[in-house]
Amino acid sequence: MPRNLHSLPAYGFMAALAAVLGSAARAAPPRAHSVHPVSFPFHVFTYHDNNLRTGADLRETRLTPKDVNVRSFGKVGFFPTDGKVDAEPLYDPAVRIHGRSQPVLYVATEEDRLYAFNAVNGQILWKDILLKPGETPSGPRHCNQVVPVIGITSTPVIDPRVGPHGTLFTVAMSKNREGRHEQRLYALDLATGAERAGGPVTIRASFPGNGAGSVDGRVIFNPAQYKERAGLLLLHGVVYTSWASHCDHPPYTGWVIGYEARTLKQDGVIDVTPNGNDGGIWSSGAGPAAGPGGHIYFLDGNGSFDPHLDHRGFPRDHDFGNAFIRLTAGNGHLRVSDYFNMDNTRAESRADLDFGSGGALVLPTLRDARGQPVELALGAGKDGILYVVNRNHMGHFHPRENRIWQEIPDALHGPEFGMPAYFDHRVYLGAVGQPLRAFRIHDARISEQAVSQSRNRFVYPGTTPSVSADGEHHGIVWAVENTDPAILYAYRAADLQDLLYSSRQAGRRDAFGPGNKFITPLIARGRVYVGTQDGVAVFGLLDPGP
Repeated sequence: MPRNLHSLPAYGFMAALAAVLGSAARAAPPRAHSVHPVSFPFHVFTYHDNNLRTGADLRETRLTPKDVNVRSFGKVGFFPTDGKVDAEPLYDPAVRIHGRSQPVLYVATEEDRLYAFNAVNGQILWKDILLKPGETPSGPRHCNQVVPVIGITSTPVIDPRVGPHGTLFTVAMSKNREGRHEQRLYALDLATGAERAGGPVTIRASFPGNGAGSVDGRVIFNPAQYKERAGLLLLHGVVYTSWASHCDHPPYTGWVIGYEARTLKQDGVIDVTPNGNDGGIWSSGAGPAAGPGGHIYFLDGNGSFDPHLDHRGFPRDHDFGNAFIRLTAGNGHLRVSDYFNMDNTRAESRADLDFGSGGALVLPTLRDARGQPVELALGAGKDGILYVVNRNHMGHFHPRENRIWQEIPDALHGPEFGMPAYFDHRVYLGAVGQPLRAFRIHDARISEQAVSQSRNRFVYPGTTPSVSADGEHHGIVWAVENTDPAILYAYRAADLQDLLYSSRQAGRRDAFGPGNKFITPLIARGRVYVGTQDGVAVFGLLDPGP
């Protein structure tokens, strides 16, 4: 990371999510506060809506392009918090609290606080402080990426099947009076905030290797050297955490650590640069994505990569810095089962132009020009190139060419510090200093040029868009600009030049404070929730009607 850091119809797509992506993407099974799955309201239990990380709410019936304009849409509330909201809020439409079913917005802050708000009126239903006696959140660790303190940075994840009301999992960083840092995974009851499963669990790990931070042939996870910035992933009953450093301060390597959701027992550890250095999993807040078969996908940061390959085409030293990585989980283990790395990868890492500034997107199964099914994933980083890989044959490393499904060198015209969204055979990306762009997918190929783009450009770090739609209809792309004051935009999904709404159109009425670096807007049941430096701004119809 920079040292100056500074094809499926829509409802078929939702069915596919429920079928293959595990509990974070499923409608909740029957429980105290659930209803029949057919009528179950849309929830957001994980970063960017689902494990594919499409960022699409496809059950939004209240917000339509006709109604989202400065006359009828705007800021309708603000939920104040103690501390910055860097994590994307999560949403459960029906939690039984205080004797009645309520829609709940879960909000985490860098002060190590977790809030359960009534998502409509902002009442605090419960609040937890995730610190032991004598502890405080961590300081910024001589790094300007997360300031002034580091507490909960990553987006939590919810498993509705664990516990009587469902369970929220989150990672909190803290420091005690003696200056010792800890990273803990908490499991909290959705209705009460009570700790579950004997939690929290202190994150400890080691892995075979002789890389940075190793002792006697094992790399040791030092909680002071890492922050959990990428959103948590819940897959097949396991909560996965992934780790980056504070700026590029050594020593650090690239870790993914899993825990059983029901017991918090450690279930899988891997270091993707065990015999080298760096290779953090930054992702600008995006969580690792997941596809069918238990595979996990993410973009790794600048770090060691061994160009000397074994008979399988894998690095002999097991160092995968600056790679598009596929992990496979099984029997309590994690392994790299496939990868792609570009032909100039070592030069990119040396120049800090790594892949890992962006997040990976898994596309639903597409059909190529011959009608054959194709399974793709894509991502972009600081070199501004859009890389598209076949998930079954990702491409490995070749010193003179990139043998991948598709590579679009001039797609973004700037570095990507966020992740794409997907809706209706379009992919949306907003690179630094560039417009928000839409790329059309046809015959399982991404258009070489954008088919539409916004009239405005986005300052650093660009934007991570989200989408709302009613199935395939009424698509709206939402994006936040990191200015002071921050700006919420809404565009017609079919044509980004059609700006439906901007929060600055209404002047002071819709202002909501300075921007928050990697915040991703959440859309749920007619509301748009935007994290800020001291709370969550809430947007919706000014006169929602009956």
